[in-house]
Amino acid sequence: MTPASIPVPVPVAETGPALVVEGLRKEFPARSRGGKAVVAVDDVGFTLERGGSLAVVGESGSGKTTTARIVAGLERATSGTVSVAGSSSGTSRPVQMVFQDPFASLDPRQRIGAGLTELLRVRIGLSRAAAGERAVGLLAEVGLDEQHAARLPRDLSGGQRQRVAIARALALEPEILILDEAVAALDVSVQAQVLNLLSDIRERTTVAFLFVSHDLAVVRQVTDHCLVMRGGRVVEQGRTADVLDHPQDPYTQELLDAVPRPGWHPRRRRA
Repeated sequence: MTPASIPVPVPVAETGPALVVEGLRKEFPARSRGGKAVVAVDDVGFTLERGGSLAVVGESGSGKTTTARIVAGLERATSGTVSVAGSSSGTSRPVQMVFQDPFASLDPRQRIGAGLTELLRVRIGLSRAAAGERAVGLLAEVGLDEQHAARLPRDLSGGQRQRVAIARALALEPEILILDEAVAALDVSVQAQVLNLLSDIRERTTVAFLFVSHDLAVVRQVTDHCLVMRGGRVVEQGRTADVLDHPQDPYTQELLDAVPRPGWHPRRRRA
């Protein structure tokens, strides 16, 4: 099979969904000569509506992050199609990704405001004055102010750095925002603040959200639909409430049974 570059931007009608994924497959070469290729993603398909939110859940190695990276254009797929609305735009990328560690995506030597201003000038083509004004506005949109613009990434808390990462992603006016375990490294109170921010962005914009998460409580709070992956394949998908409250696949039931709750104690293996 001839490898194909994914996504090959296929414009979706303005009234259609933000994202359509069909028959997605990703194979990694064998680690040793004569070995078999590793199939990380196998025949994955789903649709993400404009302004909607979809969670991709599963254990480590299930293929969820690889799927997200293909949608973002960070990985090449072996086969399949990814159709993204607005992909014909020449000034911005229709898909932006926010990672678990925001510090790794920020220049440690560049002040926050200067980084946003540079991004807006280079990628959007704004003048220095307009870019500076827009940078301050973006920080305000994520709950930060002008004093944060003058700081270096190391001077911010983890939650503040993640807000900056979200502001950088929104600066390019994406159709889709992918969040790969974006709140997993935050403590509970900060996590709640960032999730409230994301809910607010959803209410104010038409940006669609694709969440990659292992935290089913987060999935229940912020997404309308979810799909469950295991071994690179989708084993179940539907409305979040239906999937989490009435799971049909045994693997989904196992994931839910493993969630700590009052009176829950992990089973101990016998010696």
